[in-house]
Amino acid sequence: MKVDYKTLAKTVHALTEGETDTVALMATVACEVHHADERFDWTGFYRVTGPGMLKIGPYQGGHGCLQIPFERGVCGAAARSGEVQLVADVHAFPGHIACASSTRSELVIPVRDQAGALIAVFDIDSDRADAFTMTDAKALSGILTATFARA
Repeated sequence: MKVDYKTLAKTVHALTEGETDTVALMATVACEVHHADERFDWTGFYRVTGPGMLKIGPYQGGHGCLQIPFERGVCGAAARSGEVQLVADVHAFPGHIACASSTRSELVIPVRDQAGALIAVFDIDSDRADAFTMTDAKALSGILTATFARA
C-alpha cells in the first residue's frame, strides 16, 4: 500500500484546522501519517528543547530515543543542516543511533514554525531497506509546512 498523499493532506488539514498548539498538531500528524502506509514502522517528532538538543515528542510505534544531540544520528543531521535526510540504509549512515534494532531505512524532515524557526524534526523509520523516495519527502514536507506554518 502506497500513501495517497492528496487524501492524507486533506485529512490532516481537516483534523487540525484552527489548532495552533504544536503538541496537539504533532500528535495528530504522527498518528495520521503512521497509519497511512505499512512501510512506516515508527513515526514521530523530536522537538528542539534547547541549543543543540532534540527530545522525543508525540510518536507512533515502539519506544524511541529520549534525546538526540544535533551532532548525532539522522535526526541530528536534519536538525543541524536544516535539510531532509533520506537514508536508504541506516547502517551505512555515519553516527546512526539505533533507537530500534529493526530500523533499516529512515526519512527525517525539519519542521519549522511560521517564523521559520526550527521547532522539531519529523522522523519516519522503516523496517525495510530503501523504503522512502523523494516523492515521500516532498509530499510530507508539504503537509508539515501547511500544518506548522500556522502554529
